[in-house]
Amino acid sequence: MAASKDASKNNGKQGNMPPQNMTSLQPAPPAPVNVQEKLAAGKNVKIDVDGKKYKVIVDKWERDSLVAHPVHNAKKTLKFHKNQINAEKIAEKRFSQPIADIITVVAYAGIGVAIYSLLQ
Repeated sequence: MAASKDASKNNGKQGNMPPQNMTSLQPAPPAPVNVQEKLAAGKNVKIDVDGKKYKVIVDKWERDSLVAHPVHNAKKTLKFHKNQINAEKIAEKRFSQPIADIITVVAYAGIGVAIYSLLQ
């Protein structure tokens, strides 16, 4: 009799059934990233290697190893195997020309206003 009461509360549905279409709600796995393509020679990047972060300039690839030097120390050479590098946490440093132009215009305008106010 208890089973019939539980069934009537669920409107005839069984409570142990898994929800349908759960696989369609999960995000697709990220596409594989080729580390060697992302880290081309001469690029200024921030990489994550075995949990430690490095800011480096890429020198070259020797087979499966990245040869790079720290941004502020060109004499020191670092070598990392491509499997040590976390491909999802590679950040490329880029120079932003539009932002640099805006800063330049604002600086010149500020200098112009300062000179004008001094002359008045």
